[in-house]
Amino acid sequence: MNPSLRLGSILVRQLTSTPEFLPFTLVVVLTVVFAALTPHFLSQGNISNLLAFTPELGMIALGMTVLMTSGEFDLSVGSVFGFTPVLMWTLFNEGVASLEFALVIALITAVGIGFVNGWFVTRLKIPSFLVTLGMMMTIRGVALYTTSGFPQRTWRAESWLMDLVAGSFYIGEFRFYSSLFWFIGFALVLGYIMTQSRVGNWIQAAGGNAVSARARGVRVAQTKTWLFMLTAFMAAYAGITSSIRVAAANPNSGTGYELEVIAMVVIGGTALGGGRGTILGTVLGVVMLRMMRNGIVLIGVPGLAYNIFIGVTILTMMALQSYLARRHPSGAG
Repeated sequence: MNPSLRLGSILVRQLTSTPEFLPFTLVVVLTVVFAALTPHFLSQGNISNLLAFTPELGMIALGMTVLMTSGEFDLSVGSVFGFTPVLMWTLFNEGVASLEFALVIALITAVGIGFVNGWFVTRLKIPSFLVTLGMMMTIRGVALYTTSGFPQRTWRAESWLMDLVAGSFYIGEFRFYSSLFWFIGFALVLGYIMTQSRVGNWIQAAGGNAVSARARGVRVAQTKTWLFMLTAFMAAYAGITSSIRVAAANPNSGTGYELEVIAMVVIGGTALGGGRGTILGTVLGVVMLRMMRNGIVLIGVPGLAYNIFIGVTILTMMALQSYLARRHPSGAG
Protein backbone atom coordinates (compact mmCIF):
# COMPACT_ATOMS: atom_id res chain seq x y z
CA MET A 1 0.00 0.00 0.00
CA ASN A 2 1.14 3.53 -0.77
CA PRO A 3 2.70 5.02 2.43
CA SER A 4 0.52 8.14 2.24
CA LEU A 5 -2.63 6.03 1.87
CA ARG A 6 -1.52 3.82 4.73
CA LEU A 7 -0.94 6.88 6.94
CA GLY A 8 -4.34 8.25 5.96
CA SER A 9 -5.98 4.95 6.83
CA ILE A 10 -4.32 4.92 10.25
CA LEU A 11 -5.43 8.50 10.94
CA VAL A 12 -9.02 7.68 9.94
CA ARG A 13 -9.03 4.60 12.18
CA GLN A 14 -7.70 6.61 15.12
CA LEU A 15 -10.23 9.38 14.54
CA THR A 16 -13.26 7.09 14.27
CA SER A 17 -12.20 5.12 17.34
CA THR A 18 -12.31 8.15 19.65
CA PRO A 19 -15.49 8.46 21.76
CA GLU A 20 -15.93 12.09 20.66
CA PHE A 21 -16.15 11.21 16.96
CA LEU A 22 -19.81 10.17 16.90
CA PRO A 23 -21.27 13.11 18.86
CA PHE A 24 -19.18 15.56 16.83
CA THR A 25 -20.38 14.02 13.59
CA LEU A 26 -23.99 14.17 14.74
CA VAL A 27 -23.64 17.83 15.78
CA VAL A 28 -22.44 18.65 12.27
CA VAL A 29 -25.22 16.59 10.65
CA LEU A 30 -27.93 18.16 12.82
CA THR A 31 -26.64 21.65 12.06
CA VAL A 32 -26.80 21.02 8.32
CA VAL A 33 -30.21 19.33 8.44
CA PHE A 34 -31.95 21.89 10.66
CA ALA A 35 -30.37 24.81 8.79
CA ALA A 36 -31.71 23.35 5.54
CA LEU A 37 -35.20 22.76 6.97
CA THR A 38 -35.66 26.16 8.63
CA PRO A 39 -33.79 29.44 8.10
CA HIS A 40 -34.48 30.42 11.71
CA PHE A 41 -32.20 27.73 13.12
CA LEU A 42 -28.99 29.68 12.49
CA SER A 43 -30.53 33.07 13.20
CA GLN A 44 -28.83 35.24 15.78
CA GLY A 45 -31.86 35.15 18.07
CA ASN A 46 -32.08 31.35 18.03
CA ILE A 47 -28.36 30.89 18.64
CA SER A 48 -28.60 33.28 21.58
CA ASN A 49 -31.51 31.23 22.90
CA LEU A 50 -29.45 28.04 22.64
CA LEU A 51 -26.55 29.67 24.45
CA ALA A 52 -28.88 30.70 27.29
CA PHE A 53 -30.22 27.23 28.06
CA THR A 54 -27.24 25.00 27.26
CA PRO A 55 -24.91 25.86 30.20
CA GLU A 56 -27.40 24.92 32.92
CA LEU A 57 -27.87 21.29 31.94
CA GLY A 58 -24.29 21.29 30.71
CA MET A 59 -22.87 22.04 34.15
CA ILE A 60 -24.80 19.14 35.66
CA ALA A 61 -23.58 16.90 32.85
CA LEU A 62 -19.95 17.80 33.53
CA GLY A 63 -20.25 16.67 37.14
CA MET A 64 -22.10 13.54 36.09
CA THR A 65 -19.32 12.72 33.61
CA VAL A 66 -16.58 12.43 36.20
CA LEU A 67 -18.91 10.55 38.57
CA MET A 68 -19.94 8.04 35.90
CA THR A 69 -16.31 7.60 34.90
CA SER A 70 -15.72 6.38 38.46
CA GLY A 71 -18.48 3.80 38.01
CA GLU A 72 -21.31 5.60 39.85
CA PHE A 73 -24.16 7.92 38.93
CA ASP A 74 -26.51 10.29 40.72
CA LEU A 75 -30.28 10.37 40.23
CA SER A 76 -30.71 13.20 42.73
CA VAL A 77 -29.15 15.96 40.60
CA GLY A 78 -32.52 17.14 39.29
CA SER A 79 -33.87 17.48 42.83
CA VAL A 80 -30.73 19.29 43.99
CA PHE A 81 -31.12 21.59 40.97
CA GLY A 82 -34.61 22.51 42.20
CA PHE A 83 -34.01 22.49 45.95
CA THR A 84 -30.84 24.60 46.21
CA PRO A 85 -32.25 27.82 44.73
CA VAL A 86 -35.40 27.35 46.84
CA LEU A 87 -33.19 27.24 49.94
CA MET A 88 -31.14 30.25 48.85
CA TRP A 89 -34.08 32.48 48.00
CA THR A 90 -36.06 31.43 51.07
CA LEU A 91 -33.15 32.44 53.30
CA PHE A 92 -32.85 35.74 51.46
CA ASN A 93 -36.56 36.59 51.18
CA GLU A 94 -37.15 35.80 54.86
CA GLY A 95 -34.30 38.10 55.86
CA VAL A 96 -32.26 35.28 57.39
CA ALA A 97 -29.16 35.98 55.31
CA SER A 98 -27.84 38.27 52.62
CA LEU A 99 -28.00 36.92 49.09
CA GLU A 100 -24.27 36.23 49.03
CA PHE A 101 -24.33 34.36 52.33
CA ALA A 102 -27.50 32.50 51.32
CA LEU A 103 -25.70 31.34 48.16
CA VAL A 104 -22.81 29.98 50.23
CA ILE A 105 -25.18 28.18 52.61
CA ALA A 106 -27.10 26.65 49.70
CA LEU A 107 -23.94 25.40 47.99
CA ILE A 108 -22.56 23.96 51.24
CA THR A 109 -25.88 22.20 51.79
CA ALA A 110 -25.68 20.70 48.31
CA VAL A 111 -22.13 19.51 48.95
CA GLY A 112 -23.41 17.92 52.17
CA ILE A 113 -26.08 16.09 50.18
CA GLY A 114 -23.35 14.78 47.89
CA PHE A 115 -21.32 13.66 50.88
CA VAL A 116 -24.29 11.71 52.27
CA ASN A 117 -24.77 10.03 48.89
CA GLY A 118 -21.09 9.11 48.76
CA TRP A 119 -21.06 7.84 52.34
CA PHE A 120 -24.03 5.54 51.78
CA VAL A 121 -22.51 4.19 48.56
CA THR A 122 -18.91 3.73 49.70
CA ARG A 123 -19.33 2.90 53.40
CA LEU A 124 -22.64 1.06 53.52
CA LYS A 125 -22.08 -0.51 50.09
CA ILE A 126 -25.55 0.38 48.85
CA PRO A 127 -25.79 0.75 45.04
CA SER A 128 -25.78 4.36 43.90
CA PHE A 129 -29.04 3.79 42.03
CA LEU A 130 -30.91 3.09 45.26
CA VAL A 131 -29.14 5.72 47.36
CA THR A 132 -29.62 8.58 44.93
CA LEU A 133 -33.17 7.50 44.10
CA GLY A 134 -34.03 7.84 47.80
CA MET A 135 -32.19 11.16 48.00
CA MET A 136 -34.00 12.39 44.88
CA MET A 137 -37.38 11.81 46.51
CA THR A 138 -36.30 13.23 49.87
CA ILE A 139 -34.84 16.46 48.52
CA ARG A 140 -37.73 17.05 46.14
CA GLY A 141 -40.14 16.50 49.02
CA VAL A 142 -38.31 19.00 51.22
CA ALA A 143 -38.42 21.62 48.44
CA LEU A 144 -42.15 21.12 47.90
CA TYR A 145 -42.95 21.09 51.63
CA THR A 146 -40.90 24.21 52.29
CA THR A 147 -42.64 26.22 49.58
CA SER A 148 -46.08 24.53 49.71
CA GLY A 149 -45.45 23.84 46.04
CA PHE A 150 -45.23 27.52 45.04
CA PRO A 151 -42.22 29.17 43.35
CA GLN A 152 -40.07 31.57 45.34
CA ARG A 153 -39.95 34.92 43.55
CA THR A 154 -36.58 36.60 43.22
CA TRP A 155 -37.42 40.08 41.97
CA ARG A 156 -36.48 41.82 45.22
CA ALA A 157 -32.81 40.90 44.90
CA GLU A 158 -30.32 43.51 43.75
CA SER A 159 -26.76 42.28 43.98
CA TRP A 160 -23.57 42.08 41.96
CA LEU A 161 -23.95 38.33 42.42
CA MET A 162 -26.87 38.29 39.98
CA ASP A 163 -24.69 39.61 37.15
CA LEU A 164 -21.73 37.43 38.09
CA VAL A 165 -23.70 34.17 38.06
CA ALA A 166 -26.25 34.75 35.31
CA GLY A 167 -25.87 38.25 33.92
CA SER A 168 -26.08 38.91 30.21
CA PHE A 169 -24.54 41.27 27.67
CA TYR A 170 -24.67 41.84 23.94
CA ILE A 171 -22.00 41.56 21.29
CA GLY A 172 -23.70 42.97 18.24
CA GLU A 173 -27.11 41.28 18.20
CA PHE A 174 -25.92 38.20 20.06
CA ARG A 175 -26.91 37.96 23.70
CA PHE A 176 -24.41 36.12 25.88
CA TYR A 177 -25.02 34.95 29.44
CA SER A 178 -22.19 34.79 31.95
CA SER A 179 -23.30 31.22 32.69
CA LEU A 180 -21.85 30.24 29.32
CA PHE A 181 -18.39 31.29 30.45
CA TRP A 182 -18.83 29.48 33.76
CA PHE A 183 -19.73 26.36 31.77
CA ILE A 184 -16.68 26.73 29.55
CA GLY A 185 -14.47 27.32 32.58
CA PHE A 186 -15.78 24.26 34.42
CA ALA A 187 -15.31 22.18 31.26
CA LEU A 188 -11.70 23.29 30.84
CA VAL A 189 -10.81 22.61 34.47
CA LEU A 190 -12.47 19.19 34.57
CA GLY A 191 -11.07 18.32 31.14
CA TYR A 192 -7.58 19.07 32.42
CA ILE A 193 -8.15 17.03 35.57
CA MET A 194 -9.47 14.07 33.60
CA THR A 195 -6.70 13.99 31.00
CA GLN A 196 -3.64 15.61 32.52
CA SER A 197 -3.66 14.89 36.24
CA ARG A 198 -3.12 12.01 38.61
CA VAL A 199 -6.64 12.50 39.95
CA GLY A 200 -8.00 11.76 36.49
CA ASN A 201 -6.13 8.46 36.49
CA TRP A 202 -7.59 7.64 39.91
CA ILE A 203 -11.11 8.36 38.68
CA GLN A 204 -10.76 6.13 35.63
CA ALA A 205 -9.05 3.40 37.62
CA ALA A 206 -11.82 3.44 40.25
CA GLY A 207 -14.41 2.97 37.55
CA GLY A 208 -12.49 0.46 35.49
CA ASN A 209 -11.44 -1.98 38.20
CA ALA A 210 -11.88 -0.87 41.80
CA VAL A 211 -10.04 -3.88 43.25
CA SER A 212 -7.01 -3.31 41.04
CA ALA A 213 -7.14 0.42 41.76
CA ARG A 214 -7.04 -0.19 45.53
CA ALA A 215 -4.08 -2.52 45.06
CA ARG A 216 -2.25 0.32 43.33
CA GLY A 217 -2.93 2.69 46.21
CA VAL A 218 -5.96 4.54 44.85
CA ARG A 219 -8.33 5.65 47.61
CA VAL A 220 -11.44 4.53 45.78
CA ALA A 221 -13.98 5.33 48.51
CA GLN A 222 -12.62 8.83 49.11
CA THR A 223 -12.39 9.52 45.39
CA LYS A 224 -15.99 8.52 44.77
CA THR A 225 -17.25 10.48 47.77
CA TRP A 226 -15.54 13.62 46.52
CA LEU A 227 -17.08 13.07 43.09
CA PHE A 228 -20.57 12.78 44.56
CA MET A 229 -19.93 16.07 46.33
CA LEU A 230 -18.68 17.67 43.11
CA THR A 231 -21.72 16.46 41.17
CA ALA A 232 -24.11 17.87 43.77
CA PHE A 233 -22.23 21.18 43.75
CA MET A 234 -22.50 21.44 39.97
CA ALA A 235 -26.22 20.67 40.05
CA ALA A 236 -26.74 23.26 42.78
CA TYR A 237 -24.82 25.95 40.94
CA ALA A 238 -26.76 25.21 37.76
CA GLY A 239 -30.05 25.46 39.65
CA ILE A 240 -29.10 28.81 41.17
CA THR A 241 -28.07 30.05 37.73
CA SER A 242 -31.44 29.03 36.31
CA SER A 243 -33.37 30.68 39.14
CA ILE A 244 -31.60 33.99 38.56
CA ARG A 245 -32.18 33.81 34.81
CA VAL A 246 -35.94 33.12 35.06
CA ALA A 247 -36.44 35.21 38.25
CA ALA A 248 -38.11 32.37 40.16
CA ALA A 249 -37.07 29.34 42.20
CA ASN A 250 -39.55 26.60 41.36
CA PRO A 251 -39.46 23.52 43.65
CA ASN A 252 -40.48 21.41 40.65
CA SER A 253 -37.65 22.64 38.42
CA GLY A 254 -35.15 20.03 37.36
CA THR A 255 -37.72 17.22 37.25
CA GLY A 256 -36.46 14.61 34.80
CA TYR A 257 -33.10 16.31 34.36
CA GLU A 258 -31.23 13.36 35.86
CA LEU A 259 -32.15 11.07 32.97
CA GLU A 260 -31.59 13.72 30.32
CA VAL A 261 -28.15 14.48 31.75
CA ILE A 262 -27.20 10.80 31.82
CA ALA A 263 -28.28 10.61 28.18
CA MET A 264 -26.03 13.57 27.32
CA VAL A 265 -23.07 11.98 29.06
CA VAL A 266 -23.55 8.54 27.50
CA ILE A 267 -24.13 9.96 24.03
CA GLY A 268 -20.94 11.97 24.51
CA GLY A 269 -18.94 8.75 24.85
CA THR A 270 -18.60 8.17 28.60
CA ALA A 271 -18.97 4.50 29.50
CA LEU A 272 -22.11 3.84 31.55
CA GLY A 273 -20.26 1.16 33.50
CA GLY A 274 -17.32 3.43 34.33
CA GLY A 275 -13.64 3.40 33.42
CA ARG A 276 -13.84 5.80 30.49
CA GLY A 277 -15.04 9.39 30.41
CA THR A 278 -14.67 12.38 28.16
CA ILE A 279 -15.46 15.98 29.04
CA LEU A 280 -15.23 17.10 25.40
CA GLY A 281 -17.65 14.34 24.42
CA THR A 282 -20.08 15.47 27.11
CA VAL A 283 -19.94 19.06 25.86
CA LEU A 284 -20.75 17.76 22.37
CA GLY A 285 -23.54 15.59 23.78
CA VAL A 286 -25.05 18.57 25.60
CA VAL A 287 -24.89 20.75 22.49
CA MET A 288 -26.33 17.96 20.35
CA LEU A 289 -29.37 17.30 22.52
CA ARG A 290 -30.10 20.99 23.02
CA MET A 291 -29.86 21.49 19.26
CA MET A 292 -32.21 18.57 18.73
CA ARG A 293 -34.79 19.89 21.20
CA ASN A 294 -34.63 23.34 19.63
CA GLY A 295 -34.57 22.16 16.03
CA ILE A 296 -37.52 19.77 16.14
CA VAL A 297 -39.70 22.52 17.61
CA LEU A 298 -38.63 24.98 14.91
CA ILE A 299 -39.50 22.58 12.11
CA GLY A 300 -42.94 21.99 13.58
CA VAL A 301 -42.54 18.65 15.36
CA PRO A 302 -44.53 18.62 18.65
CA GLY A 303 -42.25 19.16 21.63
CA LEU A 304 -43.70 16.07 23.30
CA ALA A 305 -42.02 13.98 20.60
CA TYR A 306 -38.60 15.03 21.90
CA ASN A 307 -38.24 11.91 24.05
CA ILE A 308 -38.79 9.74 20.98
CA PHE A 309 -35.87 11.38 19.23
CA ILE A 310 -33.72 11.10 22.34
CA GLY A 311 -34.50 7.41 22.79
CA VAL A 312 -33.76 6.59 19.16
CA THR A 313 -30.56 8.65 19.31
CA ILE A 314 -29.32 6.87 22.43
CA LEU A 315 -29.98 3.43 20.95
CA THR A 316 -28.32 4.41 17.66
CA MET A 317 -25.27 5.90 19.37
CA MET A 318 -24.85 2.88 21.61
CA ALA A 319 -25.03 0.55 18.61
CA LEU A 320 -22.47 2.60 16.68
CA GLN A 321 -20.12 2.87 19.66
CA SER A 322 -20.38 -0.86 20.22
CA TYR A 323 -19.56 -1.45 16.55
CA LEU A 324 -16.54 0.86 16.68
CA ALA A 325 -15.36 -0.70 19.93
CA ARG A 326 -15.36 -4.14 18.31
CA ARG A 327 -13.69 -2.84 15.18
CA HIS A 328 -11.04 -0.78 16.98
CA PRO A 329 -10.64 -2.41 20.41
CA SER A 330 -7.39 -0.62 21.15
CA GLY A 331 -8.78 2.83 20.63
CA ALA A 332 -12.25 2.52 21.99
CA GLY A 333 -11.40 1.78 25.60
